Amino acid sequence: MKVLCFDPFSGAAGDMVTGALLECGADKDAVTHAMASVVAPPSLTSVDRCGIRALKIETHAGPASRSFHEVCDIVSGADASCTAKDMAVRVFTRIKDAEEGIHGAHTHFHEVGADDAIADVIGACTAFLSLSVDAVRTTAVALGTGTIKSAHGIYPLPAPATLAILRNGQIPVRYTNEERELCTPTGAALLAEFMATGRDEIPPDMGYVTAVGYGAGTRNPSHMPNVFRASVCESGTKKEADTIDILETNVDDTTGEVIAYTIGRLMDAGARDASAIPLIMKKGRPGILIRVICTHALSGDLIRILAEELGTLGVRCIPSVHRSVITRSVEPVEITLGSKTISIPVKTGWMGTEPISCKAEYEVARQAAEAADVPLCEVTRRAEEIRWRELRGED
Repeated sequence: MKVLCFDPFSGAAGDMVTGALLECGADKDAVTHAMASVVAPPSLTSVDRCGIRALKIETHAGPASRSFHEVCDIVSGADASCTAKDMAVRVFTRIKDAEEGIHGAHTHFHEVGADDAIADVIGACTAFLSLSVDAVRTTAVALGTGTIKSAHGIYPLPAPATLAILRNGQIPVRYTNEERELCTPTGAALLAEFMATGRDEIPPDMGYVTAVGYGAGTRNPSHMPNVFRASVCESGTKKEADTIDILETNVDDTTGEVIAYTIGRLMDAGARDASAIPLIMKKGRPGILIRVICTHALSGDLIRILAEELGTLGVRCIPSVHRSVITRSVEPVEITLGSKTISIPVKTGWMGTEPISCKAEYEVARQAAEAADVPLCEVTRRAEEIRWRELRGED
């Protein structure tokens, strides 16, 4: 199980969350591409915050004030996966609901409707989805005191909208004596949306920390690091799982050569798998179903490839499909071919502590078969038999 852990000990803001997720291993190219599609290419800079190295993100956006529907139109035009855009709309819906609860219906977005907030949200959602986590947890969010000047006037901190979002999302909070805004409405809405993906599935023992990231805030006080911390924990005792998208399109006017080339290009672009399945279409016409399995972050890029190569005008996107992945390990075994001893890697599939499959790695086995002038099936059979004997403790 893969758990994403948030530690907003110095508050949370959209750029800080995105930076921390990128430092945890989120897809940098997908995130920056999505953010650039709504504003401009962002700047990613490593900065120092009280001795902690953190990632600072600048969107290079100007001021703006928009309605909720205008914000959603910009999000829908972003060059990001459908799943990321849907999540971003839900984030802004949380902000809208909080604003309307305080100011009444038809509230106009001000600070949270600016281009930098839109870029931060679409970037954070793309980053979150690219990590493919199974559950999320958070410690208490630090909140500041004092007042802040907004489009509605002088308001107390925490901002009323921020408190409403944290309340609706059931996010734990911690009040501090810091006289500044520590948690923004955007940061609160992102935490609430991410936490909604599965806080109840977290096991008591989460396993080992595999990644840590710090996202930097704009201010740099001398007495504490203004950073948002995220970490990824993985359990080695549970069945591995992830979430994928499935892309499908039907074609009936494309040659086999073009289909083969397209599948190769899809795999080179990062698809987990791509296949072509014969089918009978309307009016008895023969056709081909192209099916692609990929991560959320790559959906947009792979849809573009399908459209470019196949001329298709529609691709079905089945988002967030849960995929169970069998735990696997690779161990080399030695076999004798003629006068030579050859090492063949063999992949073993596991269910808990029980081995359920063994398969020799094709490319190494193929090269060994060609060099020894023996059938490929002979090489793979012998390597797999040796591995099974090892697993059973046989001599």
